[in-house]
Amino acid sequence: MDKVDSAPPPAPLTRKQHWQKTRAMTGWLLLLWLMTGFCVAFFARELTGLSVFGWPLSFYLAAQGASLVYLAILAFYAWRMRRLDLAASSANGSANASATSSSTTEPRP
Repeated sequence: MDKVDSAPPPAPLTRKQHWQKTRAMTGWLLLLWLMTGFCVAFFARELTGLSVFGWPLSFYLAAQGASLVYLAILAFYAWRMRRLDLAASSANGSANASATSSSTTEPRP
């Protein structure tokens, strides 16, 4: 049985568009990573007054929250890069197919 993908197919991307989207996404994810690691350590004293399940929020974020954010960043990066790569390969595949079909040379034996 075929798996049905409910998401629409990605629009074809040129190499330049793929690179621009990849750089922008990587930059935003690195900024999120930096803010997650830096803010928890920098604002730990201010977050001590808040508690989650009896533990100080700073401890909870350092022990659990940051790791979950890092895992979410990795999962999002893998999912989004797959979609971008599929879009780029579909654009390259259609360009290669049209170039191949317009060729009039015959293959060598």
